[in-house]
Amino acid sequence: MWDCNREVLNDAKKIKQFLRNAASDAGATVVKLISHEFNPPGITAVAILAESHMTIHTWPVEGYVAVDIFTCGTVINPQLATKHLLESFEPKDHTSIELKRGSPLIKGTLLSEAPSELPIQ
Repeated sequence: MWDCNREVLNDAKKIKQFLRNAASDAGATVVKLISHEFNPPGITAVAILAESHMTIHTWPVEGYVAVDIFTCGTVINPQLATKHLLESFEPKDHTSIELKRGSPLIKGTLLSEAPSELPIQ
């Protein structure tokens, strides 16, 4: 998300509440919520979910936010979490990509294959 509401990008309490509400909207169960504040300003917040996890990383100076939503099963709706976070951060522009874990669409990509001289451990 670009050109977000900068007033909230360095507020760990608000960002953790955004995560909690996004998880709730998606139907996920928050197991633990943590955050870390950086200097220069920025926050990383993680919601550990019973169904996987969600992360938010902020760069207040740039007005930028990166979000990762990982879910397991068919009950959780990550699009509802995304909708909540877009409403919360108020970006002027954003992009999103959905990848299905274990999807045949990613099989055979460079990320899933290692050169023969680099053994996978």
